[in-house]
Amino acid sequence: MTEKQKTARTLASIAGIVAVATLISKIFGLVRQQAIAAAFGVGVVADAYNYAYVIPGFLLILLGGINGPFHSAIVSVLAKQRDKSEAAPLVETITTLVGGILLLVTIVLIVFAGVFINLVAPGLSETPQGMQVRAIAIQQLQIMAPMALMAGLIGIGFGTLNAADMYWLPSVSPLFSSITVIGGLAILALQLGNQINLPQYAEVGGLILAGGTLAGAVLQWLVQLAAQWRAGLGTLRLRFDWHQPGVKDVLKVMGPATLSSGMLQINLYTDLFFASYIPAAAAAMTYAGLLVQTPLGIISNVILVPLLPVFSRLAAPENWPELKQRIRQGLLLTAITMLPLSALMMTLATPIVQVIYQRGAFKSGASELVASVLMAYGLGMFVYLGRDVLVRVFYALGDGETPFRISIVNIFFNALLDYILVQRFGAPGLILATVTVNTISVVALVWMLNRKLNGLPWQEWTLPILGLTGASFVAGLASWGVSTGFQQVWNANGLLVQLLQLSVSGLVGLGVYALLATRLNLPEVDIFVSRIRQRFGR
Repeated sequence: MTEKQKTARTLASIAGIVAVATLISKIFGLVRQQAIAAAFGVGVVADAYNYAYVIPGFLLILLGGINGPFHSAIVSVLAKQRDKSEAAPLVETITTLVGGILLLVTIVLIVFAGVFINLVAPGLSETPQGMQVRAIAIQQLQIMAPMALMAGLIGIGFGTLNAADMYWLPSVSPLFSSITVIGGLAILALQLGNQINLPQYAEVGGLILAGGTLAGAVLQWLVQLAAQWRAGLGTLRLRFDWHQPGVKDVLKVMGPATLSSGMLQINLYTDLFFASYIPAAAAAMTYAGLLVQTPLGIISNVILVPLLPVFSRLAAPENWPELKQRIRQGLLLTAITMLPLSALMMTLATPIVQVIYQRGAFKSGASELVASVLMAYGLGMFVYLGRDVLVRVFYALGDGETPFRISIVNIFFNALLDYILVQRFGAPGLILATVTVNTISVVALVWMLNRKLNGLPWQEWTLPILGLTGASFVAGLASWGVSTGFQQVWNANGLLVQLLQLSVSGLVGLGVYALLATRLNLPEVDIFVSRIRQRFGR
């Protein structure tokens, strides 16, 4: 077996591990969101939680998550180190520095929680219901503030474990947060029963949601810390050796990458600023966002986690020809998986939301609102993940400044588009603005990478992506036709009927897409299909 074949098998093995672990984690995340929807619908508790979760959730998902800036920075540096004995001191030094900074952030969040909620959602102060949402959100933010510290520790640990070829635990560990929230809501439901969504219990419900979320983050960190300790990759020791080899390299990537991710958070702040003037918009955006993030997160980890160390090892100029091939592979795998899912999300938005969420406090009106937002989210799935692939290439090249500069420019585009589109489309307009900004980012990143790598065969990449886009469009039409015909022939609203309608429509769409995509004669499609056959043929 050649070295190239060994590398391909290794990547496939890693991708399989990450896919299974992430799938388990995402399923628990979806069940958690179903529990929240059934208990609180799009009412004051759910709305408050979504405003309060903005800052701690951002830190946990982006700084503490796989493929976040901390994870990417650690992997980029540790993957290049030949002396593995230096890993533990480096990790302990970075943990000490980051932990100290994020401890201060935690204190600031607790003390000034009211100020942050006012900045995120100024529209809440204009109505009595909004004032109730604001009061609950402030309490929730104060409870979840320590997640700022947890986020940094988790992100560093994830990167450390991945660099040591440990992929299962980082990918599966986010389920602990879901388990604690589900457990808290189950206890609350046993105590209150059908009264769980009554106004007099709103504050209690908000506290349970926030407490369960914090407990999950702490548990996630403790499990990961135990794995680091056993592998000899660092402990809780405070280390202030700023001259430790690799510290400067990590900070060189981590600093701009964190700021760049922070720019994305400013875009979210802008979205929530406008959403605070639209009743239930924040909750609707979260429910719809999870439906997109569930498949997107799984595929993101499958594509990015195995490729990031490869990008880092190919960063030297003499390896750029192979690096360009890997970039093509990442982008085309993104297109192969994201484009058909995007088409299905847009054409089957309503039955998807009804099957997943419509029960308990989540009524038909909530389904209509969330479905409209889901359609807007679906439109941008490819550019969202495509941008992440390109950003990781810059990180591997030791360049965190270029994505940061692009993110700064996009803040202004996002604010302008939010203002324009929210007046025309309401809550979905906020998502359409984000999709447009992500598209601009992809174009800018490709253009800058083309200059940095002395030319990219981007025209060769564009034609296959256009072909896959056409195949996805036809697949979406097929799904829509089957779904519409199903409703006309069998007009019923039961869960089983809706599930059957969704399943048949989705399978027809995927079948049409598979038939058309295989006719494009793309190597990436052939590889993707052969791996599926191998797995299901066993």
